[in-house]
Amino acid sequence: MKTNEELRELSVDELNKELLTIRKQQFLLRIKKASDSLDKTHLIAIARKSVARLKTILTEKVGKIHEQC
Repeated sequence: MKTNEELRELSVDELNKELLTIRKQQFLLRIKKASDSLDKTHLIAIARKSVARLKTILTEKVGKIHEQC
């Protein structure tokens, strides 16, 4: 996962792509957990926090864009 500084440098489109990638990983982790083939269950929490982090940064960027208009 990228650091907050790296994420804040990305554009809104790049952040949306990153969010989609993390959401796909999160989905696959949930499927593995349901089928009992996931050994590292902590990865689900990491993915969930990454989604929250990305959404927060996206909201900040969209807010800045609206303030400039």
